[in-house]
Amino acid sequence: MCAICGCDGEAKPSVLDLQTGRRTAIEPPAPEHVHADGTVHGHSHDHDHHHAPEHGTMVALEARILAKNDALAQKNRGWFLGREILALNLVSAPGAGKTTLLERTIRDLQGELPLYVLEGDQATANDGERIRAAGGHVVQINTDTGCHLDALMVARGLAELKPGPGSVLLIENIGNLVCPALFDLGERAKVAIFSVTEGEDKPLKYPHMFRAANLVIFNKIDLLPYLDFDLARAVANARAVNPDASLLRISARTGEGLETWYEWLRRGTAAAREAAFVWSPT
Repeated sequence: MCAICGCDGEAKPSVLDLQTGRRTAIEPPAPEHVHADGTVHGHSHDHDHHHAPEHGTMVALEARILAKNDALAQKNRGWFLGREILALNLVSAPGAGKTTLLERTIRDLQGELPLYVLEGDQATANDGERIRAAGGHVVQINTDTGCHLDALMVARGLAELKPGPGSVLLIENIGNLVCPALFDLGERAKVAIFSVTEGEDKPLKYPHMFRAANLVIFNKIDLLPYLDFDLARAVANARAVNPDASLLRISARTGEGLETWYEWLRRGTAAAREAAFVWSPT
């Protein structure tokens, strides 16, 4: 089991190039064994014994897993910076409308912004095929039993996708409001998509995700007349958790409010290009 979130440590994630049909396994680093005294050593997958670590060792292992991921995320971030790429990590609960938003964005902004997509799902290439049908450059990442994308998966996906300089990379994470909050992918910003078909208290129930978001999008607002949903209360809850996040109200299906999302992307793209020329000695 994964020491961080409980997902299957024996997962077999892979990258599928939807243009060629080639699937490539994402080989994880050799796992580490943490002793009760805190010492650590690596061992291969064919080790024939597994035992549950004590609480102290579990904490140490969690810290090391996150530290490894953060180091890889920093490499991704540097790669994006050097190529003036705006990388966004799109997160939400299942069914909030991430893929629909990406389809609409690709169709509307084709010819204006170069858009690339890393599509994350546990299984199937269904969403990746939707993105490709919309005209997007896309690579599918399947996590098998994993419940989040991590920096290594993104790095492997980038090797297949090859986003161009000055482009926008849209990373659609697994539908999950818990674990993706823990794993930095090297993105410039997290975008949390919140459907009005969910409860107004969602930001209070999942504060780590909404606190980590730079932008919160309230989606499916075309359904408000048919729902018992208090948008003002949902906005207040999001503000209570993260007063610094930008908030947008849209309908990816009807197009209402989408111009505010597109303008946010335009500003982010310009900022990513300018950031590549900001030198810092630290």
